Amino acid sequence: MKALIPTGDPAEPVVLADVPEPTPRPHEALVKVEAFSVNRGETFKLEKPVPGERPGKDIAGLVVQPAADGSGPAGITRVVGHPMAGGWAEYVAVPTDSLAELPDGVSVLQGAALPLAGLTALRLLRAAGPVPGRRVLLTGASGGVGHYVTELAAAAGAQVTAVTRDAERGARLAGLGAAEIVHDVADARGPYDVVLESTGGPALPLALARLARRGTLIWFGQASRTPATLDFFDFFSGPESAVIRHFHYLDADSRLDDDLAALVRLTDEGRLHPEIGRVADWAATATTLTDLRDRRIRGKAVLTLS
Repeated sequence: MKALIPTGDPAEPVVLADVPEPTPRPHEALVKVEAFSVNRGETFKLEKPVPGERPGKDIAGLVVQPAADGSGPAGITRVVGHPMAGGWAEYVAVPTDSLAELPDGVSVLQGAALPLAGLTALRLLRAAGPVPGRRVLLTGASGGVGHYVTELAAAAGAQVTAVTRDAERGARLAGLGAAEIVHDVADARGPYDVVLESTGGPALPLALARLARRGTLIWFGQASRTPATLDFFDFFSGPESAVIRHFHYLDADSRLDDDLAALVRLTDEGRLHPEIGRVADWAATATTLTDLRDRRIRGKAVLTLS
């Protein structure tokens, strides 16, 4: 079968190659991939690829071989999946607890755009606790996670301030429910009950300074790729007794398949709107990855298999 494999070359990070078709383990279903999405974090990992590892975590397609242990979808079923690797291929073996069925009302393009960003947003808001009526500051709001967080948090009753440097993206976030758009975290007024910080570098201490007393700052990314430096005496300047928490989307009490199903249901009901900025044939994956890395794509990038 054909699959995309890493090259280690920033100009052409992946190429199509022939690889063996996967042999599913008993708890895995074999999925014929119809579409997959790429994430900016994956572009960074491709700079120093692990030998023998193939990328790809967000896929949608058809189950063509159900799991041998009887778990998961039976028969030929449209699904969205979140394998830990190997999804940028014609076929991928996916654990059945990382699959959810796609109803007719959700396209494979929408499905492919859901897993990593959608799971991160859903679980991040759970980590933040109840948000109705709370003031939430979201940095790095322009990407897929930012769009999902904004829409989900606003629908839950939070007053969201989204930080984005792009005016067009800011208008879209306002349309998804953001109460305020600022173009730099320094322009955010605060104080905020919850800060969701994904930029790192100088943005993190600026965001901390806008946190309310006994508030919570959750750090879930470092898009700037710059280490953050904190002076803990700054806690006495406003966010006294505040909490800083690290978040990783896989560290959760809920099951992946349950959360994927929730994202699919919200999309099917018109309550969640995947933001797809580019759709292209998977022959254009290398170009799409470099454009995503260099921030030339708004929202999610989805590749289709012809």
